[in-house]
Amino acid sequence: MYSFPSRIRYSELNHQDGSLSCSSIINYFQDCSTFHSEDLNLGLSYLNSKNRVWLLNGWQLQIDKTARLGDYITVSTWPYDFNGFYGYRNFIMKNDKEEVLVAANSIWVYLDTTTGRPMNISDDNAGYTLEPPYPMKPSGRKIKIPDSMTAYPSFPVIKANIDSYHHVNNGQYVKMAEEYLPVDFIVNFMRVEYRMQAVLGDIIVPMVSKGKDIITVVLTSLSNKPYAVIEFLG
Repeated sequence: MYSFPSRIRYSELNHQDGSLSCSSIINYFQDCSTFHSEDLNLGLSYLNSKNRVWLLNGWQLQIDKTARLGDYITVSTWPYDFNGFYGYRNFIMKNDKEEVLVAANSIWVYLDTTTGRPMNISDDNAGYTLEPPYPMKPSGRKIKIPDSMTAYPSFPVIKANIDSYHHVNNGQYVKMAEEYLPVDFIVNFMRVEYRMQAVLGDIIVPMVSKGKDIITVVLTSLSNKPYAVIEFLG
């Protein structure tokens, strides 16, 4: 298990209720996995030298306790399986009482950047130590898109949304989707399915379905092809 300590910042809060936002949680977890790979010398430089990249296929986020401003936290991650070109990684965030605040499961695809094709992980996982998976509520990989959805005004992908691989960062899709949550909606569980990469200048059309305990946001292209599907459960 790889861990790093931190503290909840004002800039990371959902200012409607003062809790740590889902997009900020995703950022913590992404940073943790990046630090893990960098410290094993399997990070960005290594991947670039081999024309490889890890692309995130989906998140499953379980929020057990609310993290708030000033809380001291520890963020941890570990891989629990490699299968063909898929990698599976868990994350947890604990407070200074060792209570688990948030747990997450993630699925990654190992890609050859020269061909755009998935690659067998094989020897490239040699630096990682597999550990048992974290016990989370089972959840399917595919998110069903509701039949009835409401379209909201479209917007362009801007430079602030883009990461080092020149497409929209995983957490940015979640941040976009959070805009459509009702002010009194408390997220206890979230799923994200990434279907297509958006790049600078692409136009995103938000499609939203709102129920009592479930909000589904589909971020689509102008041709109605989903970039990402985000499901929030209260």
